[in-house]
Amino acid sequence: MDARVKVGILGCGNIFPQYINGCRAFGLLEVVACADLDLGRARARAEEFSISKACTSEELLADPEIQLVVNLTVPQAHFEINLAAIEAGKNVHAEKPFALKREDGQRILAAAAAKGVRVGCAPDTFLGGGLQTCRKLIDEGWIGQPVAAVAFMAGHGPEAWHPNPDFFYQFGGGPLFDMGPYYITALISLLGPVTRVTSSARISFPERIATSQALFGRRIGVEVPTHVAGVLDFESGVVATLVMSFDVWAHNLPRIEIYGSEGSLSVPDPNTFGGPVRISRAGAGAWSDIPLTHSAEVGRGIGAADMAYGLVYGRPHRASGQLANHVLDVMASLYDASESGAHVMVQSRAERPAPLPLGLLPGTLDG
Repeated sequence: MDARVKVGILGCGNIFPQYINGCRAFGLLEVVACADLDLGRARARAEEFSISKACTSEELLADPEIQLVVNLTVPQAHFEINLAAIEAGKNVHAEKPFALKREDGQRILAAAAAKGVRVGCAPDTFLGGGLQTCRKLIDEGWIGQPVAAVAFMAGHGPEAWHPNPDFFYQFGGGPLFDMGPYYITALISLLGPVTRVTSSARISFPERIATSQALFGRRIGVEVPTHVAGVLDFESGVVATLVMSFDVWAHNLPRIEIYGSEGSLSVPDPNTFGGPVRISRAGAGAWSDIPLTHSAEVGRGIGAADMAYGLVYGRPHRASGQLANHVLDVMASLYDASESGAHVMVQSRAERPAPLPLGLLPGTLDG
């Protein structure tokens, strides 16, 4: 394999600039092409970011020099595009969610195994300095044995600012599938796999009204729950409370906190790569800020870079398909639990991804 892994990016929307900059932070990656359903948009992005080739999705997948495809299409297209890329013999790192249905996630894993390629998925924010610092603190016993956790994402939806908010309220959207992957992935990376869930979920309002300047007054029908309150039982014994909501105007809730036998840990926003990280040890009576042990000067694309390092050096990549599929299974199980009024056993499993080592130079990962 060439020392540089050549990358093609599918989907040139809002998140594209973050990914192109994040990928280019790693010398091992070379972005050689971008594609979009709107070829004009792909050409504009190629010119904006000095990418040598703008093309259709079919042309990108047929390009023999591209080894890794980064799939930034809308959630409803993730499954189809992931399968097409795998069938073309490409390694794939996709935006979240991994898929919209359990069976589709399983099909992606099976197809990748059959083709002998790798598949991975966002979020990769757990590889940032904030969550890696939290991982180190937990692993070193700073809060003792973790026993409980809380995770809250509460806001009033994207219709006030997003240029295309409709898909947030369609199948595959909602706060659970849009923001839940950040929080659930963070919890699994810190605490291990989930074995059982229960929840209550509701569509609080059948219609949302866009208030952005461009779409002011646009009515958006709601197809998915906009408030989900769940309980997650972890294999380790930890019990976590999870609330994902687009129905809250204001609150004073933490993002994530983990409670242990010897103290409490305040975890930063899992939709970011940085801090703050705070800890309160037993008897301290106050919170203390903890300096980050790992770099926060990384961004979206570190998961794709970690996959590339795995390809070159023959080690597992951290933002793996197994991890993403487990997150998908947990989210689907939360919906099932609400509909059935019962606990639901989570059938999939994923190991905690390996922590990043200390002292990595900028633009590099471990071999």
